[in-house]
Amino acid sequence: MSASRCNSVGRTGWYVLRVPIAKVSLSHFPLRCSARAYGKGGTTFGYKLISTLPLRATKRCVFGFAFLFGGGVGLYQTKKISFQQHFAEDELPNLPNLQYGIPTNQGSDLTFATDLKLTLYQYKTCPYCSKVRAFLDYYGLPYKVVEVNPIMHTEIKWSSEYQKVPILMVEGKEIVQLNNSSVIISAMKTCMIDKERTLSEVVQYFPRLLSTNAWGNEVLEYTNKYWVMLNEIKITEVYTSKNARKEEVRWRQWADDWLANRIKPNVYRTPAEALATYDHIVREGNFGSVPFAKYGGAFYMFWASKVLKIWYKLQDDVREDLYMAVNEWITAIGKKRKFMGGDKPNLADLAVYGVLRSMEDLEAFYDMMENTKVKKWYLATEKQGSTCAFTEQILRSTVFGQDFTGTT
Repeated sequence: MSASRCNSVGRTGWYVLRVPIAKVSLSHFPLRCSARAYGKGGTTFGYKLISTLPLRATKRCVFGFAFLFGGGVGLYQTKKISFQQHFAEDELPNLPNLQYGIPTNQGSDLTFATDLKLTLYQYKTCPYCSKVRAFLDYYGLPYKVVEVNPIMHTEIKWSSEYQKVPILMVEGKEIVQLNNSSVIISAMKTCMIDKERTLSEVVQYFPRLLSTNAWGNEVLEYTNKYWVMLNEIKITEVYTSKNARKEEVRWRQWADDWLANRIKPNVYRTPAEALATYDHIVREGNFGSVPFAKYGGAFYMFWASKVLKIWYKLQDDVREDLYMAVNEWITAIGKKRKFMGGDKPNLADLAVYGVLRSMEDLEAFYDMMENTKVKKWYLATEKQGSTCAFTEQILRSTVFGQDFTGTT
């Protein structure tokens, strides 16, 4: 299927290059990316993309070469991966056959003890992985990091159905695999507050839903993923009001669906920024010996960011969209609160902080800090995370910290 899509992209580029301008017709483009979601039909993404492109001679050539390059690189990687999978199988550890959020041993009890082992499979520069790290760091939960190769995915091949990051493995008296950054945070937080329930029980509150995304790919969605699943008594202990709980859910979803979608168009905004970003990604990530990863990835992502700019209907200067989103968040907090959670960060604060932190050391991050009102909140959240992590490590005895029922 991947090879077929790469072939389509390549044929699209060849078509753009060779067909005279007067004969260009949308119906001939071989892009077949379905825009269906949850079983509902819609105009294809390929059609929307091509219909927005200015197909004059010079720009037509540029886009054509971009499609050819993307298709060629993608096809090469697809063939490379399928060839190397044979050799990778024998080198993988003998890991359990885990399902989505379902423990291997349903009858055992999982409690948050000091000997609990957490392993996070991640891309370091991924906004969603950064969200999970922000959560774990804030509560001082020790965890091991496994950096996943973004091309081969060798480190998560044992996960038979879920080949995305982040994945959090929780090992105690039972082993539980948690997928999706928001599910990881919600499930962990639920168990930290309500210690009478095990993680294996809590994950049942986040059922899976197989759907098709806007790019025509089948994806797993999780219902209730932004909700900490508590009874009425626990809700009143943790949240000052029902509105506070709903506000937390709303802004956690906003961080995923709105803020995170403004990251890529900004960090790959210009060729120079794209090269600097991919240089940062290659240095921090686990690409192995891929000689063209930096330059090929930067070139591809620069043009992909232009597609995302069209798709998300961003302004010509995408920095303005980033500034507007960040200032919207600060306005929602208001002048009377230090954080969205009041005196301490709540899960919405940690989510937004984690997404923004993924841009650190990049030009877009420094521009954002200088041109918006976010700096004071960001540094305060960073400081709270460092302080809380140190305090929880001191307070932890036979179970995790004593103050998990505070305002978060």
